[in-house]
Amino acid sequence: MRRRITSGAVLAAAALLASVTGAGTSAADSPALGTGYGVHDGKVPLTTTKTTATYLLQDPTRGNTATVNGRTNALLTDADNIWGNGSPSNLQSAGVDAQFAAVSVWDYFKYAFNRLGVRNDGKGVRSVVHYGNNYANVFWSDACGCVNYGDGSDNAHPLTTIDIGAHEITHGLTSATAGLGYSGEAGALNEGTSDIFATMVEFSAGIPADVPDYLIGEKANLNGNGTPLRYMDRPSRDGASPDYWSTSVPGLDPHLASGIANHFFFLLAEGSGPRVINGISYNSPTADGSVLTGIGRNSAAAIWYRALTVYLTSNANYRSARTATLNAARDLYGVGSTQAAAVAAAWTGVNVTGPA
Repeated sequence: MRRRITSGAVLAAAALLASVTGAGTSAADSPALGTGYGVHDGKVPLTTTKTTATYLLQDPTRGNTATVNGRTNALLTDADNIWGNGSPSNLQSAGVDAQFAAVSVWDYFKYAFNRLGVRNDGKGVRSVVHYGNNYANVFWSDACGCVNYGDGSDNAHPLTTIDIGAHEITHGLTSATAGLGYSGEAGALNEGTSDIFATMVEFSAGIPADVPDYLIGEKANLNGNGTPLRYMDRPSRDGASPDYWSTSVPGLDPHLASGIANHFFFLLAEGSGPRVINGISYNSPTADGSVLTGIGRNSAAAIWYRALTVYLTSNANYRSARTATLNAARDLYGVGSTQAAAVAAAWTGVNVTGPA
């Protein structure tokens, strides 16, 4: 069975977090610099909350971004501010990954777009690790502003990679901005947006244990053979996603149809043809055989972010996304800019055409 990261399920997450214990802090609590050892992230820095009795895996400098143990409904705590040991059997290790993903999302959107939290309200997200039993999935819930991570079908492989975490949290941002639906091409754009910003967060974090790439979920190994869930340079590498738009795209599962958005973004950021980035080989084709030069991932992400937050609406499709990103590029870089021309060319490269 093809495994996919899903989102939007509310389930009992709101009730879960409403009953979280140990979540309160007092005026005497203060930020402290700790160290974490994650299952997927390796050694990473963490900002935690020091109380009179212990340390909480809650970051007061980032909107109280926090991580909860789903087995106890309590914030993770530690006596010496050294968290986890990298092993899945250590309950803190998955929490390290989840917390680092959440604060990395906070930092990326803050420094790239001056956005404070997914709803831009200064509040961080909560991550729930060890969710469920033998749960081989991850989901975002708008109801509680939280992301919930299963430990895999054997309870030994937590799905807490940085790109999976950032993907799910971005669903919250999409809900708070364009409000993209979750079916048809709107659903594909919703999923593609999460993949695009998950990739940007991964590049921004730049951790050695998870070298930044244009692959989605490769470290989680949900396919069971070491392959990623999705490939942004040529989505068809997964055996099911389309590289180019066609009349069949609106009827596809959004995780497959998102390949059009992912491919567009790769072409816009990096260009077409073969290349090696951080030691990983890519080869991105175009529908019309054109040779494209990328404008860089930061400019490409800025265009997508403005399109998402200003122009896209809940029922958007790929044709309207083309118009939205063209408008965004012209706003940011000018009507006759290289960036606006690159946006039009990249959409043509994935067979999405329309008025200039």
